[in-house]
Amino acid sequence: MNEKNLIDFRKIKQAILDEPIPMHMKNWFYALGVTPFILFIFQVLTGILLTIYYVPSPELAYKSVKYITEEVRLGFWIRGLHRWGSNLMVVAVFLHMVRVFFTRAYRRPRELNWIIGVLMFFITLGLCFTGYSLIYDQLSYWATTVGTNMIKEIPIFGSLFLHLLRGGEIVSVNTLTRFFNLHVIFLPTSLLMLIALHIILVRVHGVSQLEGIEDDEVYKFYPEHVYHGAIIALFLLTVMSALTVVLPPGIGEPADPNVTPLHIKPEWYFFAIYFVLKYVPLKLGITLMLIFLIIMTFWPFIDELLRKKFPQVKWHYILGSIVILLFLIFTVYETVSY
Repeated sequence: MNEKNLIDFRKIKQAILDEPIPMHMKNWFYALGVTPFILFIFQVLTGILLTIYYVPSPELAYKSVKYITEEVRLGFWIRGLHRWGSNLMVVAVFLHMVRVFFTRAYRRPRELNWIIGVLMFFITLGLCFTGYSLIYDQLSYWATTVGTNMIKEIPIFGSLFLHLLRGGEIVSVNTLTRFFNLHVIFLPTSLLMLIALHIILVRVHGVSQLEGIEDDEVYKFYPEHVYHGAIIALFLLTVMSALTVVLPPGIGEPADPNVTPLHIKPEWYFFAIYFVLKYVPLKLGITLMLIFLIIMTFWPFIDELLRKKFPQVKWHYILGSIVILLFLIFTVYETVSY
């Protein structure tokens, strides 16, 4: 290695490891961004181990999950880590978005990073939905049927999306194969690419300062922030392991397309959507959801326009508080009425 290459290597190393980070990032609430990334790594590792035994076919999917859970050495632990990791990842991404939203860390020049974050949240939910469907027991089969039925109500392209996702008119072997490919290839790859772009933009723009507060003191990415991430990783592994032991992953009856269960509900992170669609006409409910998603995605630009017209009104506090309150009310209601 010549002297020029050595100098370039030192500059790259310095740029990566010596990035100055504002002191407020030492507070765990402002450092939530690393948590979903750590959980994503756990999900990839445990997912790879699960695919060693999982068979994506209607005849063997249920049996392979049952075999992993009951017979493979530490199989229930790996599956438990994967299951609880997915739940915690939804919570972590949601909390990170809440922090960014209420601190207006999406303001210029970070609008694109907010949009990328919204896309990552949607993909995370997609991973949860497709992963839950792969169990192929009664609840997962019928939850997949009901969940995909809603896609048909999307204006203009609903029927096309439904056919592409299911691979036909009904949930079948094509559906399971497509969900498996989505879950282990397309969605994780898309999420990894978005995470990489998200990190690059954070490095380009720097960590956002709190609105109205300037941090004069900074600390380096390495070693302090790296150690912080390592502690979070160990804590998450402990929590997921404890949850797996206390609430181990179970498995219901095998999927039967001819027998519809009395009560079909999605996972808790879809309870709010389930509540709205249960009490509102389906087409209207889907339309309202699409409007909300559009507002959520392009909120940095909408917020800027509102602040110019009404500079005294803190719209992000108002909208954020309403959305979180409704989400909690709907989720708790559906949880207790399970």
